Amino acid sequence: MLTHVIQTLGEFGIFLAMALESACIPLPSEIIMPFGGFLVATGHLHFWPVVLSGALGNLIGSLAAYAVGLYGGRAGFKRYGRYLQLSERHLRLSERWFASWGSISVLLGRILPIVRTFISLPAGLARMPVGRFSVLTFLGCLPWVYGLTWAGVKFGQEWQRIDRFVHPITYGVAGALGVCVIALVTKWFIIRPAKAE
Repeated sequence: MLTHVIQTLGEFGIFLAMALESACIPLPSEIIMPFGGFLVATGHLHFWPVVLSGALGNLIGSLAAYAVGLYGGRAGFKRYGRYLQLSERHLRLSERWFASWGSISVLLGRILPIVRTFISLPAGLARMPVGRFSVLTFLGCLPWVYGLTWAGVKFGQEWQRIDRFVHPITYGVAGALGVCVIALVTKWFIIRPAKAE
């Protein structure tokens, strides 16, 4: 059904699907953009309009999720966070993290599975300036969108196989970054306070 929508609506379908994905609705960009590339390869669409549609859709959807975090704020988090198994402690940690690493989190988070879909919520909660958030989001998602579209063009009819190659790589990168995050959190929030005592 997703591919049918994209084939019918063209670049607007790609824009819409990527906006929904970035607004915390888990549609797989690993299918959306390679299929757009496949349509480029078959002459139905053009490369740069597909890439820009995907990147702009990502930005608009991310801004919607950012607004939820911004305007829902701490009260919304406290009220609905428990349904996601998130506590007040998680909120405090995310606010501290964004105070030090917010820009890097938004920029690099766009290429990581799961993270890229939900990174906008804590950015809104932390009240990251919307201009900076928008620029980092667009720059962060552009290589991801470009790469998946290019792969769709190159794979042609075999565009569905891209997901098999992309997921292990992105999960490997996510695992490596996760280890770094754990190390930094341990250093800043556990080891450092213990030394101060």
